[in-house]
Amino acid sequence: MTADGIDGLERFDSPGKGRGLRVNRAYRVGELLFVCPAYSHVLSVSERGYTCEHCFARKEGLSKCGKCKKAFYCNVECQRGDWAMHKLECSAMCSFGESWCPSETVRLAARVITRMKVQKEKSASEKLLLLNDLEANLDKLDNEKREMNEADIAELHHFYSKHLDFPDHQALLTLFAQVHCNGFTVEDEELSHIGSAVFPDVALMNHSCCPNVIVTYRGTSAEVRAVKDISPGDEIYTSYIDLLYPTEDRMERLRDSYYFTCDCKECKTKSKDKVKLKLRKVNELLELCELSMEKMGSIFEDSNVYMLHMMYQAMGVCMYMEDYDGAVSYGEKVIKPFRQLYPAYSLNVASMYLKLGRLYMALDRSAAGSTALKKALAIMEVVHGKDHVYVKELQKEISTHQK
Repeated sequence: MTADGIDGLERFDSPGKGRGLRVNRAYRVGELLFVCPAYSHVLSVSERGYTCEHCFARKEGLSKCGKCKKAFYCNVECQRGDWAMHKLECSAMCSFGESWCPSETVRLAARVITRMKVQKEKSASEKLLLLNDLEANLDKLDNEKREMNEADIAELHHFYSKHLDFPDHQALLTLFAQVHCNGFTVEDEELSHIGSAVFPDVALMNHSCCPNVIVTYRGTSAEVRAVKDISPGDEIYTSYIDLLYPTEDRMERLRDSYYFTCDCKECKTKSKDKVKLKLRKVNELLELCELSMEKMGSIFEDSNVYMLHMMYQAMGVCMYMEDYDGAVSYGEKVIKPFRQLYPAYSLNVASMYLKLGRLYMALDRSAAGSTALKKALAIMEVVHGKDHVYVKELQKEISTHQK
């Protein structure tokens, strides 16, 4: 299969990595390389009532399904568009009532099976890679992951047996392995979980801890944009994982979830590990578990990723308790190391600036709030594109505060 369906890109055999994707023309920072609609998608249960099941638009005044009363839509068009998938769940939710609780992965797999049965030709999500050709890594699964796949299959049969014709057991094992390895978590501008989806063409990209593209979402479509200048012939790399953590932690996550070892420049040089793991008092490290947060702060530098993780969690607790001054205090300690340790155009950094900006505004610190929101906007214009709804809404938010 060739990449003639996507201008500027081509699929190729990446040395040591298997399949990959490269460009045949130059791309600048912020430029859109391609868009991939979801092959199948499913809304998180926690988003019901706030987000349209079909298009993932978050808005007030959604209309609910008249039968199950649990699925919500923008309008009749969205409800009709989603019916082929929603009907899998609608009757089952009515039958099972409060006992209806398949995992998001199982719900997504059920929708993939349905799409595969009705689809006769290659979809707009498969211009470069067919869904059936997604990597499953079945030969690399340990016993725990095999048991997890078997549990998923049992759950699929339990909740969907009356509404879905299943492929054979081996095909189901392959499908769940593919979904676990290639499924995407769809997130909003603050990196809150909206749902899950499968994007075959996006899954073709290989990983690097020094990515030159980033994946963001517009409704149920994935958008791939350059976060570095890319020259003709260069392979494009995204990041599969959170890049905040040191090399060994990243390596362990990649091996556990994706079954490979990264050999990118950052993993070879470990250039940021020293800052990420910097200590003030090495001799007290073993006492860490017994120390309070105050004592922990005397051991770790603020740039230490474990200290950052703790402070980020503390910020969330403060926000939950409506202690906005406390939340700002932690956020201010986190943002500088985030800027240093994450890539220049990082959703994690943009999300932190958004949170800080809105906290500043809530505390009537308009100047600081405006500055933080504008810094978030500068990143979001690159990673989301200037015409994205998140960008436009943030521009309106900034404009409103400036009046």
